[in-house]
Amino acid sequence: MTSKERAKLRGQANSLESLFQVGKGGISDALIKQTDDALTARELIKIKVLRETCTTTPRETAEKLAKATDSEVVSVIGGVMILYRYSEKLHEKKPVKK
Repeated sequence: MTSKERAKLRGQANSLESLFQVGKGGISDALIKQTDDALTARELIKIKVLRETCTTTPRETAEKLAKATDSEVVSVIGGVMILYRYSEKLHEKKPVKK
């Protein structure tokens, strides 16, 4: 991903609300499944890391979650991470009605 693509995605993510929070439980199978489903449905998501209770840094958490969901880390600022994964489901061509 180029820096221009990253900047464009960061701009699009500004208006997004955080979908999930990672806390003292860390990255669980349920969180991975929910994140995977959200990436399929939306492509671009924002996740908040509760820095006071999470055992890993937000950057480490983002890297682990991205690897588990086959996505890319767009950015990590403070306790907020932005993940992106291209979704063919959202871009498939719909048949034209005649």
